[in-house]
Amino acid sequence: EVQLVESGGGLVQAGGSLRLSCVASGFTFGDYAIGWFRQAPGKEREGVSCIGYDDSTTHYEDSAKGRFTISRDNAKNTVYLQMTSLKFEDTAVYYCAADKGVRVGWDYVPRCGRMSEEANEFDFWGQGTQVTVSS
Repeated sequence: EVQLVESGGGLVQAGGSLRLSCVASGFTFGDYAIGWFRQAPGKEREGVSCIGYDDSTTHYEDSAKGRFTISRDNAKNTVYLQMTSLKFEDTAVYYCAADKGVRVGWDYVPRCGRMSEEANEFDFWGQGTQVTVSS
């Protein structure tokens, strides 16, 4: 059974930090890019950050640049999102999702650079973890 389980959310004051974790099982973790998305009440889902099949490729949407850091540990089937300088507008449910990528010849290319536009193409999704930032 494929599972993505997010954890690490909670209530934090503006300016504070949180580290989210996404633990995967049921598929070959190293064959998938992992993205973090978020959805605030009344708003559309948006991409936050994405990491390729290893640590060599990372992508940040404008909202995350300079404040969030994504990393992965393939030995632990885990992706992390370190969030610093949190703002009230970061309040949302955060989801991780796995992307096999686009097949190009014999290889696959992750969709990280187009994560928001192609979110529906991500293969597996977690249930989400709530992040609430108080102002």
